[in-house]
Amino acid sequence: MKIQQVAAQLYTLRDFVKTPADIATTLKKVRAIGYQAVQASALGPIEESELVKILNGEGLTCCATHESGETIINNPQAVVEKLHKLGCKYTAYPYPAGIDFSDEAQVHALAKKLNASGAVLRKAGQVLTYHNHAIEFVRYGDKTALEIIYKESSKKNLQGEIDTYWVQYGGADPVDWCKKLKGRLPLLHMKDYAYLASDKHAMAEIGSGNLNWKKIVAAAEKSGCEWFIVEQDVCPADPFDSLKKSFEYIAANLVS
Repeated sequence: MKIQQVAAQLYTLRDFVKTPADIATTLKKVRAIGYQAVQASALGPIEESELVKILNGEGLTCCATHESGETIINNPQAVVEKLHKLGCKYTAYPYPAGIDFSDEAQVHALAKKLNASGAVLRKAGQVLTYHNHAIEFVRYGDKTALEIIYKESSKKNLQGEIDTYWVQYGGADPVDWCKKLKGRLPLLHMKDYAYLASDKHAMAEIGSGNLNWKKIVAAAEKSGCEWFIVEQDVCPADPFDSLKKSFEYIAANLVS
């Protein structure tokens, strides 16, 4: 992993990107930390051309986005057009809203819909990925929902954005899942999993939890991962400080 492959997920900073002025200030701070790329997510209203201008001004790459799941399924061409304006290749289906995971048939149907939308993006030279949480580790016999989603979609049409924290939370192994998606894992969400003295789990800065990052990164690299995206949904204090702490750990311990 090279330092230029490390990106910040802007969902971490969602309270600081509500206006174009906020976005400009936030991206300047992100670049000052050392990040050279970001994943655009949870931004307030802003024209793509203005966002590109801000990114270029700070020397930042938009490595990927998160788009509305409803838009991805029902209007994938709109996603194609937005990514084209941003000069961005990757997006992710962010969350399976409205899917009843007690009904296996709905998971099969979701896989088919994602495959169809992914085909639209593929024809435009773009890539649809799937961002997992823990719910996808619901099991139906010998298969989890996440296994069904990948098995019943084409590798060409749907690739992976594995979230390490949620894999661990769901009772699976992040290293194993990086290996499972060999050749199908362009994006990785780096999010540490900590256990507290209060007998509760928590999201944590990279290197502050219990995940084996050297093994995770090595497995992701072997599977062809292009972008290592730092995300922390919940931070103990200032999220900029959390992103900085994660970046410094990665720079000192994980990059080659």
